[in-house]
Amino acid sequence: MKRIAVYCGSATPADPVYIETARLVGRTLAQKGIGVVYGGGRLGLMGAVADSALEAGGEVIGVIPEALVGSEVAHKGCTELHVVPGMHERKRMFTDLSDGFLTIPGGVGTMDELWEAISWAQLGYHAKPVGLLNAAGFYDQLVAFNAHMISVGFIREQHKGILIADDQLERLLTRMAMYEPHQPIFAMTSEDL
Repeated sequence: MKRIAVYCGSATPADPVYIETARLVGRTLAQKGIGVVYGGGRLGLMGAVADSALEAGGEVIGVIPEALVGSEVAHKGCTELHVVPGMHERKRMFTDLSDGFLTIPGGVGTMDELWEAISWAQLGYHAKPVGLLNAAGFYDQLVAFNAHMISVGFIREQHKGILIADDQLERLLTRMAMYEPHQPIFAMTSEDL
């Protein structure tokens, strides 16, 4: 993987484990020669990922909606900063520029990005790995809910391996690099569905 889209929050929670996780992700990706594609902000976990990657000599590509540039939250130090009209264009560019997706702690926007990456993989719009770093157990309930959706049949057997969750960054990156695409819905017949 040459570039990974990192999905994370623009907030800075009180517990330092979250900001430290963001710094670890940015630094580790840069050290591995993997470029970061992210939301283009300078605040919170977003800013920590970008700053750490840049400090380690990495490539950082920000993709930010016009409205957020106007709010002065854009990170002006990115290797490249793309300003797009809105969120749909932003997520499309994340997909186009990246070889995989890595979600770390965040809020509603982060969840939107994660589930869209999974949904698009399931359908067949991309065949890229979707990783979830479960730092400090932040995503325990989400991982359990994903397992519940599998167990009741809302996620097909063919698609249960799309979400790659792990609590260790190095192991998660290894698993993402080994990801083998599944059979997308677009390639299935009505009997498969």
